[in-house]
Amino acid sequence: MNQTFTLKEKTKQIFVMLIPILITQLGMFSMVFFNTIMSGKYSSSDLAAVAIGSSIWNPVFTGISGILLAVSPIAAQRFGEKRSGEVASVVRHGLYLSFMIVVIVIGLGVFFLDPLLDKMNLPIEVHETAFDYLVGLSYGILPLFIFNVLRSFIYALGKTRIVMHILLLSLPINFFLNYVLIFGYWGFPELGGAGAGYATSITYWVITGMTVFIVKKKDPFIHFGIFDNLKEFSFAECKEILKIGVPMGLSTFFETSMFAVVTILLSKFNVTTIAAYQSALNIVSFLYMIPISISMAQTVLVGYEVGAGRYKDAKSYSWLGIYLAIIIALFTGIFVVLFRYQVAEFYSNEAEVINLTAHFLIFALFFQISDAIQVTAQAALRGYKDVNLAFIMTLIAYWLICLPVGYGLANFTNLRATGYWLGLTAGLLAAGIALSWRLLYIQKRIFVDSKKLEAV
Repeated sequence: MNQTFTLKEKTKQIFVMLIPILITQLGMFSMVFFNTIMSGKYSSSDLAAVAIGSSIWNPVFTGISGILLAVSPIAAQRFGEKRSGEVASVVRHGLYLSFMIVVIVIGLGVFFLDPLLDKMNLPIEVHETAFDYLVGLSYGILPLFIFNVLRSFIYALGKTRIVMHILLLSLPINFFLNYVLIFGYWGFPELGGAGAGYATSITYWVITGMTVFIVKKKDPFIHFGIFDNLKEFSFAECKEILKIGVPMGLSTFFETSMFAVVTILLSKFNVTTIAAYQSALNIVSFLYMIPISISMAQTVLVGYEVGAGRYKDAKSYSWLGIYLAIIIALFTGIFVVLFRYQVAEFYSNEAEVINLTAHFLIFALFFQISDAIQVTAQAALRGYKDVNLAFIMTLIAYWLICLPVGYGLANFTNLRATGYWLGLTAGLLAAGIALSWRLLYIQKRIFVDSKKLEAV
């Protein structure tokens, strides 16, 4: 990363980081996309099972990844402060935390997964496939978390293309494994939707193996000695990551768990509704990779500038990311609404599922704009290491606005499942407004403090 002086240079810098991150995120999401598409082509019940399994796994994965991704803003600020020698220790302790967290997650899964599925009163075939899908995914949890820590380190150095190349190389492997394990081709077992879980886990091991090799053997990463002195352990380092990461992780967890709860609440409707909701959510989530990629670049750039004491530049990157995300969300939302039936046909061969998916996608435009504002405003705050109040704001928006409004509209009006989409949009918009206000406050406070220091 380099210091920038004009809006044009800043825009170029954010795009240089953004495009590889976006391709990487789309690559990661493509694995979920392959899981959903191929499971839907196998059967509607398998699509519903993968939807249920994903709704349970995604909050856990994104929440914990949020904790581990705290490595990125911490490392970026230390680069900005010219304390590069301390970066390796931050990354190593991120790896230690990933091992600890995996043990906890696996332990909780052993005791609570089956009882949770029992309480959902699913059809027996959906229950069994969802359970097997999650078991398959569990074999890839450790490499996935290790990869996220190493990815944060690579991003903090501004070398985002490296991770992009790794993901692009892994996608054909994931597609092939999904194909043969779901449908049982070429002598592989026919596992249906469960095969998607195993395919994804194997792919995570491949991705992590390539990333470890690059960090150990290639410039500039080899000079940091990430895997040297692995016996060195400091509670203080772990505490710093957790201090930033836990609010980040909880905020992400409560957002994704909100979507999971909606999926569970929708289980009272028929399989067609579950499948259509999951298909529409899958499409919106795919497009969400654009603002989330902007937000990841934003966090690093804002953190770097804050660390260097260039607060005006940090402010410029903050709002540049937000405006960029809104503009892109507007165009992609309009595109989805105009071609909703054609897009829905990718997910199912059944006319009823296609029509209901297309109906849900009408609300995609407003949903995407609201989501784009909240995720980029929150990312800018993370660059300032301001995460605690942001967490409280998102918690209120997700659980005291999104869910109650959605539940009320779905159960006490004629909107039914559509009511949940309106509730989600309302809550995300509330989060975006609150987080933007907090960002303005933080930037104003920093400006006032810097003026006081200049006066002294």
